[in-house]
Amino acid sequence: MRRFLFFYSLLETMAEVPTESTHLDWTNVGLGFSFILFNALVSTSLQLGVGSSLLSAAVRCVLQLALVALVLQKVFETNNPWAVAGIACLLNLLGTMEAVVNKSKKRYKHMFPSVLFGMLCSTIPVSIIGIHFAMAVDPFWKPEQYIPIVGMLCGGTISGIVVSVSYVLQEIYDNRDKVEMYLAFGASRLEACRPVAREALRLALTPTINQMSVIGIIAIPGMMTGAILGGSSVQQAARLQMVIMFMISASTALASIFTTIITLGVVIDGEHRLRPDRVVVTKHAVWRARDWLISRMVEGVKFTFKSCWDLRRKAEHNGSVEAERLLG
Repeated sequence: MRRFLFFYSLLETMAEVPTESTHLDWTNVGLGFSFILFNALVSTSLQLGVGSSLLSAAVRCVLQLALVALVLQKVFETNNPWAVAGIACLLNLLGTMEAVVNKSKKRYKHMFPSVLFGMLCSTIPVSIIGIHFAMAVDPFWKPEQYIPIVGMLCGGTISGIVVSVSYVLQEIYDNRDKVEMYLAFGASRLEACRPVAREALRLALTPTINQMSVIGIIAIPGMMTGAILGGSSVQQAARLQMVIMFMISASTALASIFTTIITLGVVIDGEHRLRPDRVVVTKHAVWRARDWLISRMVEGVKFTFKSCWDLRRKAEHNGSVEAERLLG
């Protein structure tokens, strides 16, 4: 109890301190990038093998955030609800691609539309209700409030979807004996899958629960930090972060429930039969296409280099033959 009282008094003290927004330019970003270079140096010294991926991820971070800032600036200036809706749908689409293509080692047929459905049915209603009622923003689609909130909801929802779907597919594909036994003894697919679904949802919600349990005392979240740095009251920033965390928790739970039910409905058909053949364990088509394109590019470079080398050697040979003929 003392820790909470101390933290509350600290917030009261900080709320009285005036804050100023800091103007950052690319020089500041370059100085911050030196921390990435330090990590890359540590990776190289200890032979961790993550230096190149760390640098590429940092470059992607810079490019993506710069592009997002450019696009969002235009959306904020137009203040158009259709533009806000388009950005929200785009965020959900990109989040679905991240969950299906990059994060999932095992997939099932038609996983992309089912995950997109789960994300849209969770992030959109939760964001509308939370922003309009809990945050008292009218209209709810104000770009400076709605778009960042939807982005945070998508980020939290992705992790819940990946954890729940991965656990279900792992149990069905690798550890399916228990489910098959339930089905063999006459259990319906709902009865056979209930333990799997319960554990999948528990695992999906665990990161959010852990984050809420340590927030404020051990970790100051990014949204609250950004609001404070932007000049907002510390009390208002803390309450805003509370609302956002509750929204993320609800969105993660809804999306995990939707995708878990859909996944179980795919891998166990309407005849109550286990269908591990519907689980895909190969690389996603995007990565197969990327590997094929890279291999073709490498072969093209090799062929071009070999052709140039052969032409050079042929020219040198013809020149030597011509010189011998003239001297002879």
